[in-house]
Amino acid sequence: MKKPVAVQTSSKDGAAEGPEALRSFDLLPDTIARLEIYAALLRKWQRTINLVAPSTLDHIWTRHFADSLQVFEAVPGAKLWMDLGSGAGFPGLVIAIRLADVPGAKIHLVESDQRKCAFLRDVSRETGAPVEIHRERIEALLSDFAEPIEAVTARALAPLPQLVLYAEKLLEKGAIGVFPQGEKASGELTDSRLNDRFELNERPSLVSPGSWLAIVRVKTRP
Repeated sequence: MKKPVAVQTSSKDGAAEGPEALRSFDLLPDTIARLEIYAALLRKWQRTINLVAPSTLDHIWTRHFADSLQVFEAVPGAKLWMDLGSGAGFPGLVIAIRLADVPGAKIHLVESDQRKCAFLRDVSRETGAPVEIHRERIEALLSDFAEPIEAVTARALAPLPQLVLYAEKLLEKGAIGVFPQGEKASGELTDSRLNDRFELNERPSLVSPGSWLAIVRVKTRP
């Protein structure tokens, strides 16, 4: 896959965006078609459930889809993902759609809100995305979760140190954490115990200038 370049975050005339916003990600036509279904369902469900900020509805393709795809691009070889606090499915459900035709792919979506889970099920059913939806609190699910996970992510859920604490068992088993961070987010784990166990690398956002991805791995022992 070619390396993506920064995507334009709005159309020149201010109109709603479309699939052209994802041209740098080199997606298959079937993937674009599935994302179009996703966008239509998001707009439909948004009328009754507050899934995303209303101000972002005209920018679904960059604010939500491109922002999610760049998370996948950080660990493109991973097929087994977990998305903590999935909400409207970003980034986990978009990653699942990206991997829909990849044998063995599976994305675990963890969301405690029943209505949001119903939305996630609707989109996954209509797009054929390879997901398993867990309507549970993160702590309860991960206390005895045993399936293999190669990458774990979460967006707009908690400060970075808390995300690492949520995911620490997965990280310690070899998963890579990819956590989108805003402009004002700290680039440190702050807790000395976390710094001793995990290494943090920063990757600039392709979508939002000043934002970045926190790439977290367990430190290799000498």
